[in-house]
Amino acid sequence: MSAQFRGSIVALVTPFKGDMVDDAAYQKLVDWHVQQGTQGIVPCGTTGESPTLNEEEHKHVIALCVGAAKKRMPVIAGTGSNSTAEAVALTKHAAKVGADGALVVTPYYNKPTNKGLYLHFKAVAEAAPLPIILYNIAGRTGKNIEPELMAKLARDCKNIVGVKEASGSLEQMLRVKEMCPKEFILLSGDDALTLPVLAIGGTGVISVAANIVPRDVATLIDVYQKGDGAKAQAINLKLVPLIRALFLETNPIPVKTAMGLLGLCSSVMRLPMCEMEEGNLAKLKQAIKDYGLKIKS
Repeated sequence: MSAQFRGSIVALVTPFKGDMVDDAAYQKLVDWHVQQGTQGIVPCGTTGESPTLNEEEHKHVIALCVGAAKKRMPVIAGTGSNSTAEAVALTKHAAKVGADGALVVTPYYNKPTNKGLYLHFKAVAEAAPLPIILYNIAGRTGKNIEPELMAKLARDCKNIVGVKEASGSLEQMLRVKEMCPKEFILLSGDDALTLPVLAIGGTGVISVAANIVPRDVATLIDVYQKGDGAKAQAINLKLVPLIRALFLETNPIPVKTAMGLLGLCSSVMRLPMCEMEEGNLAKLKQAIKDYGLKIKS
């Protein structure tokens, strides 16, 4: 199943209705992504506001996503935590409800040593029979997973099969390709770097932009992998201003706002995520219009 972790994999938002997860809206979004050609889905990632989901909600959303996907695309459940015990429990739950893999973020805030990182990921990998994708995003966690450590984890834990790289460093990603096993999956964790990551041997992206333009993100990767670099570059150049607008403020504030504007789901977020500043909102609206999307509200 890990071989299917490629192409456009959406880091799906979590729609809310008042204080509750909006199950109907979530299922509708999953169906839409199937229709749009999205090749994988991540529930309970950063974009899914996992930090403000309680444990019961977190488990519910993963099960909801698996049920809605109906094996039409792989589900890579976000199961990371800065508590190893919690990450283990969430990963076991994901396996139990039928997820195809787990995305496990670097433990955040407590900044473990490299030995602690190794023991953390090893414990998660050994706890559940799921392919594990490491999620390296030092800008949020305060700790980088060095390529040498990834290589050791890939050698020692056969179900650690890849990484979502959001370090922003292509040089580091090249080192990942050099040091890790040939089959180790490299996924871009940054929409702006999808094309460069493909060029150095990546297989796809876990995408924020795919929440609103799933067809274009999927097509970008598809045409590149079929050898049409010029078409891929043209799609990428069109996407760049929209991607830039989606990161005017902390993710997922702009993308959730955009989804509300486009009528895809409610833009309601949980504090400390909040409404966009007026100036940034105006820029986001302009970028959406310039892209050719129609604002409904």
